[in-house]
Amino acid sequence: MKKFNRNIPYNLLPDLPPDIDMNDTKILKACIEANRLLGELKGYCQTLPDTKLLINTLVLQESKDSSAIENIVTTQDELYKAVISIDDEVNQNSNAKEVLLYREALYMGMRMMKQRGLTTNTIVAIMQKLKNTDAGIRKTTGTKLANPVTHEIIYTPPDGETLIREKLKSLESFINLDKRDIDPLVKMALVHYQFEAIHPFGDGNGRTGRILNVLFLVHKELLSIPVLYLSSFIIENKTEYYKLLQKVTEYGSWAEWILYMLKAVSETAALTLNKITQIQRLKEDTAIMIKNIMKYSYNSELVDLIFTFPYVKISSLENNNIAKRQTASIYLKKLAKADILVPHKMGKEIYYINHRLMNLLSN
Repeated sequence: MKKFNRNIPYNLLPDLPPDIDMNDTKILKACIEANRLLGELKGYCQTLPDTKLLINTLVLQESKDSSAIENIVTTQDELYKAVISIDDEVNQNSNAKEVLLYREALYMGMRMMKQRGLTTNTIVAIMQKLKNTDAGIRKTTGTKLANPVTHEIIYTPPDGETLIREKLKSLESFINLDKRDIDPLVKMALVHYQFEAIHPFGDGNGRTGRILNVLFLVHKELLSIPVLYLSSFIIENKTEYYKLLQKVTEYGSWAEWILYMLKAVSETAALTLNKITQIQRLKEDTAIMIKNIMKYSYNSELVDLIFTFPYVKISSLENNNIAKRQTASIYLKKLAKADILVPHKMGKEIYYINHRLMNLLSN
């Protein structure tokens, strides 16, 4: 293999699939385990009466972690205050807004994928929503990726809009080609590397690529809803993630990269399933407690609300037609007195926090 030069645009980036042994024993074994765990997660999700709770809660956690990989850091408190105060600019910091844009981009990507498929236009639209921009494919030349600490150039992606569009068109064809000799999870790993190597945008490539991962799994019907908590694995193994991407580029070390991604799917499928199970159990227990407290005025929509939005305030109940202002205040105070919610005053606003759910999400 010709020695790779990090300082020269990788215009000769080969199209997929690579010439590797897809029947490698380690890869096949890892595929079986990852598919099994992903199947359990999908199956459990399909038994739930309302998946809106999962999408709002777990997708937000994925958004938070995926953004953190790019050093866009927000706390759980900031994030959920921003969610419940979506139109209140005062209560949102810029990082929380970026995390919320990630979730919006994922939702929009799901809609577009169902209408048009997983295409280049879908991928571009995801980035534009994510970055709140009209910018598209990189037009300027000279893009180089450097180590943030040493500033050493580690990769120079393909250069020129025409070439980048050609690479994306080829990637789109591979995504939508039904090659039955490649396991869909291996294909996801190949697609993820290729997208990151093309690096088609001036910014937002990492987060767009991670959205593409979960959309691909839904596209291939390995998941019914986009709830895989994949970025948590990448955060915990961030150094290895970047090292293995680089090894594919420089040495063609595909097997190591594929095994890394299969392990990511296995571990996060198990993690996500466990998290969902705990959330459902907590919700059922909380519903029983609220029934005992509120008696005849019990409303299951209130339970749904505090599990969809761990931070609520009086206007949350009003806006969701659960209760008028005075009644909403009484409800929330009752739940606070029973330690189901914890009141927290911030400025003139009192937020009521589902602290057990917050603890569960944070662990």
